[in-house]
Amino acid sequence: MALRENLERVRARLAEAASASGRDPGEIRVIAVTKTVEPAQVKEAIEAGVTDIGENRAQEARAKFDALGEDACRLRWHFIGHLQTNKVKYVVKICDMIHSLDRLSLAYEIDKRARRAGRVLETLVQVNVSGEKSKFGLPPEEVPGFVRRVAQLQGLRIVGLMTMAPYTSDAEETRPYFRGLRQLFRRLEADPPEGVEMKYLSMGMSNDYVVAVQEGANMVRIGTAIFGAKV
Repeated sequence: MALRENLERVRARLAEAASASGRDPGEIRVIAVTKTVEPAQVKEAIEAGVTDIGENRAQEARAKFDALGEDACRLRWHFIGHLQTNKVKYVVKICDMIHSLDRLSLAYEIDKRARRAGRVLETLVQVNVSGEKSKFGLPPEEVPGFVRRVAQLQGLRIVGLMTMAPYTSDAEETRPYFRGLRQLFRRLEADPPEGVEMKYLSMGMSNDYVVAVQEGANMVRIGTAIFGAKV
């Protein structure tokens, strides 16, 4: 029951944040982050209404996909962690969207593997809005040129942006970073290269998702607030 109650609490807070911002709560997609979560808990989350899950590690995603059996096919799979080029071959077979496109070498590998699989994989460009050296992602000023170059590839399609704000106990401190990504998103949305459609703004995690939604997120990546803290 705790998981279901946690999920209901998250949805209620999202609905309140969206409504207060004049948005439809139904446009917010909750991605349940299942890093280190056992398949049994994932099945419980499915029964509670989770439709999207996010994995940080390619091999864990593959193992979990196999362990879930038919339930795996009921989900939309998102890869949200830093992706090494040598792990793309696993991710392309499983995931519906990659949130962490952050370099040309990765784009070329996704393109190659997706075309071999007969797929066009949706991707989000990861942006390091905060400039922290500990975080992956492109500097905001490099994103427009990067998007134009990747738009020429046939095996993937850019459909939005993703960022991670600095971790803080005061969620309000994350607002400038989310607002900065939203502003970049709007600029690209207004004049996208051919083949690019700015649909998704993936930002906000368990500690700051309310602020992220207030600033325009329509995808939030939530683990602890749903599954509880890891021991």
